[in-house]
Amino acid sequence: MGVCVVTGVGPGNGLAIVRRFARQGYQVAMLARNAQRLQSWAETDPNTHAYPTDITSHQDVIDTFSKIRKDLGPVDVLVHNAGTGAFTSFTETEPAALETAFQTNVFGLLYCGQESVRDMLESGAGAIVVTGATASLRGGAGFAGFAPAKAAQRSLCQSMARSLGPQGIHVAYLVVDGIIDSERARRMMPSRSEKDFINPKAIADVIYQLSHQDRSCWTFELDIRPFSESW
Repeated sequence: MGVCVVTGVGPGNGLAIVRRFARQGYQVAMLARNAQRLQSWAETDPNTHAYPTDITSHQDVIDTFSKIRKDLGPVDVLVHNAGTGAFTSFTETEPAALETAFQTNVFGLLYCGQESVRDMLESGAGAIVVTGATASLRGGAGFAGFAPAKAAQRSLCQSMARSLGPQGIHVAYLVVDGIIDSERARRMMPSRSEKDFINPKAIADVIYQLSHQDRSCWTFELDIRPFSESW
């Protein structure tokens, strides 16, 4: 099928996305800091490959994409799933925490996006899907260390879509409005019922569909949420 790069690969969304693309025959490059965890997952599927990377380091990203091209070939799809932030009130937000959120959500997208686009422009085709959040649209009282970075990420994604779309590259932003199901989320919110969580496999299905839309009807922004979510 081609080569797909997924950033921020962890046991929730990231791994579900990786397995969705691998199941369709893609060679999937998994990017995250935890080398041991990535390698353990790579050993379970011959279509998945571990590339330990700090996406906040421009040079690290350049080196990783060089390895991916050498090992797997040019990049066809980028899923920027990496994200972080401090969920604190305005008065409690540390400048360093907000800076870290920008480094991962915004600069990480810039670095990985530019490296991916190098390949996509040559072929005149490709897809970049970014995992966003409701915080990109409005800042909650306890999201001062997260929302500004996601808003900037969404704005960057819009600029990418307007610039790259006419050149054959589909850029899409997925607003995830709800709690992603994970062991950590379940521990933190034991009173929540099953209907309150979004299944990572379902998110992965949406991302795969977005990355394979016909170019005559591309989606830029899509909101997803559990049927029980109040909005």
